[in-house]
Amino acid sequence: MVADQSTIFAEDDAPVTERETISPSSTLIQAVLAYKNQMEESGFSEHTIKAFNGDLRLLQNFHGPDTPIHEIGTDELNQFLYWLQYQRGVPCSPKSYARRVTTLKSFFGWLTSIRITPFDPAAALIHKRVVTQLPPILAAEEVDRLLAVTEAHMQALKPDARPHLLVNLVLQTSMKKAECMRLTPDDFERSDPQHPTVLIRYQDPRLLHKERRIEIAPEVLVALAQYLAEYNPTTNIFECTPRNLEYVLADMAREAKIPGGVSFESLRWTCALRDFRDGLADDKHRYKMGLSKVTWRETLNKLEKLNSGEKEMKH
Repeated sequence: MVADQSTIFAEDDAPVTERETISPSSTLIQAVLAYKNQMEESGFSEHTIKAFNGDLRLLQNFHGPDTPIHEIGTDELNQFLYWLQYQRGVPCSPKSYARRVTTLKSFFGWLTSIRITPFDPAAALIHKRVVTQLPPILAAEEVDRLLAVTEAHMQALKPDARPHLLVNLVLQTSMKKAECMRLTPDDFERSDPQHPTVLIRYQDPRLLHKERRIEIAPEVLVALAQYLAEYNPTTNIFECTPRNLEYVLADMAREAKIPGGVSFESLRWTCALRDFRDGLADDKHRYKMGLSKVTWRETLNKLEKLNSGEKEMKH
């Protein structure tokens, strides 16, 4: 445990505004609040502020929000990181772990820079090399088995078009789960039966750039018509929880004997890889997936590795 540093620095050793806000004896929650203000004043992005605040809330949960700053040293931070990985009971991906180390280094580096701590307890923390598994995809034969199973459900004695409609929508458009949940009957353009489209839309004005209209196969309209007759939705196409649809995909995967299962992510990336192999132009591909130029660069890198058969990405 780090010794009490509350009397090490004279009052005039640090900027007045910062000294008035926190001191070496301030609690963790007070220091985190001051750092949030500092990030906002320094022009940190909204996404970064939100992510760092979430990481520092976890630190407060582990050590206690009223723990004095001077009691948190390198050992305490390593205990926290160990808890995140092995004891918390919630998965901590390599990417999340790396960001949380960055958060600690940023937070305690700032405290050291304004002389709240005499040394930086996070400086000794080690950034582990991040190995990110590439997204899951379905093999061509798995897709064939999956569609055979979902089509069989459409034609069963007690027909159910939902699995076939759901799988085809994601597999043909690469839409995300949240986008799928927002679909309404009016989002389907059926005036030209040979070239139907679906609108993937956003209500948030900040995300309007993600809206796109994508062409779907004509047979999807057959599944859609049967589904609407069976379920008679009043607002959204899928008037259930996202978890319900995940269960549908899991059930179809078991029936199709797909060992790795089926998820929105695997269908989305299977569609993306198919389009990549079919030579879809980058700008059209990026539009179809609803990605920014920055995100598209990372996505393209993953698609190239998936196409070459690699299993992971190293950073």
